[in-house]
Amino acid sequence: MATRSGRWRSKGDGRMSLVDHLRELRVRLTVSAAAILVTSVGGFFLAPFVIDALRVPINQLAKEHHATLVYTTVTGAFDLRLAIAVMIGIVAASPIWLYETFAFLVPGLTGREKRYTFGFFFSAVPLFFAGAACGWLAFPNMVKLLTSFSSTHEATYLDARTYYDFVIKLVLAIGVAFVLPVFLVLLNFIGILSARTILKGWRIAIFAICLFTAIATPAADIISMFLLAIPMVLLYFIAAIIAFVHDRRAAKRADQLEASLAAG
Repeated sequence: MATRSGRWRSKGDGRMSLVDHLRELRVRLTVSAAAILVTSVGGFFLAPFVIDALRVPINQLAKEHHATLVYTTVTGAFDLRLAIAVMIGIVAASPIWLYETFAFLVPGLTGREKRYTFGFFFSAVPLFFAGAACGWLAFPNMVKLLTSFSSTHEATYLDARTYYDFVIKLVLAIGVAFVLPVFLVLLNFIGILSARTILKGWRIAIFAICLFTAIATPAADIISMFLLAIPMVLLYFIAAIIAFVHDRRAAKRADQLEASLAAG
């Protein structure tokens, strides 16, 4: 039986079977896909403005030596505009698909768990936009560095679809990376990860963050790398602190419950 929150209840005790989980997953995926589809339609009309903005580094590169974007297929321009539209749709629809993701992962949408979901939602959406903005600001430095290895006597012809795909993946990847600490807190709140486990892997986490930012923002002055890595490391430790506070409160409640049961 489906509830207003979209949860399928079974056996009269509020627990869900595997089939019920799969049904709910299908519903939430459908809602997310529909939201992305609708926003992508609007993104199709905004795509030319985004393409012009993404072409700026190439125009600057052309001042030093001949550089241009080329389409290698007849449908290349249309395919590119469609890809940009989908990227705009994913970013614009992020409040919906992030909510659907958190709502599915949190076991139930009642009481305290419902507050968890909304708390994660209102944290994740700004972080996703912040990460996407960082990716958008970082890609010109990356283009400048990677194309600087060619001589000024050589021409640079860049495949338009490959170039824009690279930028799209960069923006979306950094946006998702900024949301990952929120998922750590979510996993802690639903009892999958403890704060001790999160903190135990801090060396691996910092290494992974530095490696990711080094690949994503290979600026010659390395400043862009640290400007991106520092907030990601801070978000990781903030997530660990929140998990630690939650674990202490949960342990305190468990002790109080045990004491009351013993006294009773």
